[in-house]
Amino acid sequence: MSPKTAVLLMAYGTPSTLDEVEPYYRDIRGGRTPTQEQVAELTERYRRVGGRTPLLDITREVATALERRLNSAEDGNHRVYVGMKHWHPKIDEAVAQMAGDGFERIIGLPLAPHYSTMSTDGYRGALEDAMRSRSISTPLRFIESWHGNPSFVTSTAVRVKEALADLSPQDTVGLEVVFTAHSLPRSIIRIGDPYPQELLKSSEAVAEAAGLASWRFAYQSASHTGQPWLGPDILETLAALVGEGKDRVLVVPIGFVSDHLEILFDIDVEAQELAGELGLTLKRTQMPNASPAFIDVLAELVIDGTGARVTDSTVAGMDG
Repeated sequence: MSPKTAVLLMAYGTPSTLDEVEPYYRDIRGGRTPTQEQVAELTERYRRVGGRTPLLDITREVATALERRLNSAEDGNHRVYVGMKHWHPKIDEAVAQMAGDGFERIIGLPLAPHYSTMSTDGYRGALEDAMRSRSISTPLRFIESWHGNPSFVTSTAVRVKEALADLSPQDTVGLEVVFTAHSLPRSIIRIGDPYPQELLKSSEAVAEAAGLASWRFAYQSASHTGQPWLGPDILETLAALVGEGKDRVLVVPIGFVSDHLEILFDIDVEAQELAGELGLTLKRTQMPNASPAFIDVLAELVIDGTGARVTDSTVAGMDG
C-alpha cells in the first residue's frame, strides 16, 4: 500500500448568498471593513450572475472525481479535501478534518496553474498556519506551479481548437485570440515574481499546440486600489482590436480553471457588453471545471508532479 495521502485542493472562495458578500469581502481585506459602495458594487456583480457562482460546487465535484481517479489503482490510498482561502469551507476547516481522519502525508494543490507570491504563497501560508496551529508535522508536498504540465497545455489547446471549430471559415477572418489571467499589482515585478513570465510561457505553448497564427495576452479583473496593476487590461485590448480592424475575438482565460465571478461576470458580462458596444463578436473557451481531461491533469500532479514545481517540507508545530 502507498502511504495514506491527504490531498488538499485550494481555491479562492465565493459567497453562497448575497448576504454573505460583505463578510466575504471583509475576509479578502484581512478583516478591514469595505465601504458600502464597494459592497454594493460586488453584490451587484454577484446578482448579475444569479446571486452566486458555482465555484464551490465545481471544486467539490473536482475533488470527488480526483479521489475516484487516484484510488482507481490497486494501491490507491488517497483522500481529497477542499479548502477555500477566503470563504467556507476554509483551508483551516479542511485541515481540521484532515487531522481527525489521520494521514501519512499531505499534498497541497492550489487550483491556479501559475505561481505568484500574492496568490500561491497565500495558499501555502494558510495551509502551513493551519498545520502549525494543530502541531501537525506530517510531510507536506506543496505544488506551487504547474503551468508546464504537458496535459494542461494539451487540454487547453484542445478547448481552443474546439472553440475555433465552431466558427465558419469566414468567421475566423478578422479574429484574434486573447489569453487572459487575473491582474496583480505591478509591484510584483520589482521582487522578481515569475507570474508574468509563466503566463506568457504557457500561452505560447498553448498557441503553438493549437496552431494559432496570431494571438496576444491581456490581464483582467484588476482591483481599484489606487496603485498600478499589470496590463494591458482586457477591456483596453478589446478597444485596441477594433482600432486594428478586428471584428471577432476568442478569449482564452488561461489563468483560471473553473467558472466563477472572474469568468461569469468579468468576461461573460462586462467584456461581452463592451464588445457589443464596440461592434466586436466575443467568444470564450470553455473552462476545465470537472472535465475528465482536467481530472487527468490533477492526477498527474498528485502522483508524480509531472511538469510541476514542487516543494517538500515538514511544518514545525506550535511548540517546535
